[in-house]
Amino acid sequence: MDKSSNTADDILAAARRFIVAGGYNGFSYADIADVVGLRKASIHHHFPSKVDLVQTLVKRYLEDAVTGMTELERNVPAPPQLLRTYAGFWAQCIEDASRPICVCALLASELPALPPEVAAEVRAYFQFLSGWLTGVIERGAAQGTLTIAAAPRVEAEAFMATVHGAMISARAYGDGSSFAMILAPTLQKLIPAQD
Repeated sequence: MDKSSNTADDILAAARRFIVAGGYNGFSYADIADVVGLRKASIHHHFPSKVDLVQTLVKRYLEDAVTGMTELERNVPAPPQLLRTYAGFWAQCIEDASRPICVCALLASELPALPPEVAAEVRAYFQFLSGWLTGVIERGAAQGTLTIAAAPRVEAEAFMATVHGAMISARAYGDGSSFAMILAPTLQKLIPAQD
């Protein structure tokens, strides 16, 4: 059971790397088989189709995000620090290339061409992230620790779009440091200067 779980995890990790490099259609089971060292039939045993594989990958990505945000909220309760920490996480991931782009942001750009099952999981990720950011911004506005010019949900969507857009720009420029530079004005707008 444990070895099977490790094999499935290895397959998912390879699929994530391929998606980040070339999108949903940028890989096949043969590509994964070469990287993981399995026969294609073994991959089909774990994930009968590419739809099953990517759907599982995005579900786990969402589960990891929920776990990560819950842990973040426990350790960093103040809304300004939550936004800075979230942005800092992505800045570090992009800078060191450990996660050069959000898998769901990349897949969202392909949404019209994705299988419906995968598209539904990508939407679920965005709905979760939007809800989490909305809650953070609502709390910060109520506490006076965040400055907002629109409804919290609108601010959350704008923040999320800026984060994902900055990821794409950093990739386009081939410069991980541009992510933080692009996001800085949005953070400055939301988080009032400390006296």
